[in-house]
Amino acid sequence: MTKSVLCAVDISNGDHDAPVLKQAARLADLDGAQLDVVTVLPDFGERWVSGFFEPDFHEKAVAEAHDQLVHLCAAALGEDRNASIRHVVATGTAYQEILKTAEGAGSDLIVIGAHTPDLKDYLLGPNAARVVRHSSASVYVVR
Repeated sequence: MTKSVLCAVDISNGDHDAPVLKQAARLADLDGAQLDVVTVLPDFGERWVSGFFEPDFHEKAVAEAHDQLVHLCAAALGEDRNASIRHVVATGTAYQEILKTAEGAGSDLIVIGAHTPDLKDYLLGPNAARVVRHSSASVYVVR
């Protein structure tokens, strides 16, 4: 029985991840599981990079990403369903932060979207493939 489902989305894709959210919600609803939704911002915290940004840039970026995530979930799933979702904004490498969030939340299932792979994805490995390879939880990939 699934107790917690983590859905990973990329808010920079607009509503492209709406089908991923809908599938994650359906899977969570099957067992009455908690639905968490995570998006990951790149880490600009290195000293030489962060000098180009305002001191509170990271906090503003996280707040804006959270607002976009809440809006995306509400648009895809409705306000009522959105009210029970835990919205998480992480900073770092996407696949690492998705796995860390899943572990911290005790997620039994990770739902993630995947695009049709390009040649570069076979050489570097997309985030979805890395999550599948390294996750201790089951992973459901939505194409």
